[in-house]
Amino acid sequence: MWWPIKGPVRAEPLGLVDASTLGPRDLVKADLVYADRTGEIYYGAYNPAHRWYAAPFMTPDEAILIKCYDSARDGRARFSLHSAFPDPTTPADAPPRESI
Repeated sequence: MWWPIKGPVRAEPLGLVDASTLGPRDLVKADLVYADRTGEIYYGAYNPAHRWYAAPFMTPDEAILIKCYDSARDGRARFSLHSAFPDPTTPADAPPRESI
């Protein structure tokens, strides 16, 4: 779950990839190293076929659920990519984004 602590979000809003446009070659495995173990995470590789959606101006009474992983292999979305992005329409004096 992602939501802003303060809002509305103006600087670096959330962007999400439509999972139906995400392919296996779009995910790059990387180690996620902790003090007591090593896990795995995926990074997204650029693909012009990705369909991105932006969530600007979100307020603290709004939240977005992001599917980061699903082990089911029955055709449903298993992953989705998300990121903050620099919005060129953001005013120079916009407060920084604060989110969880």
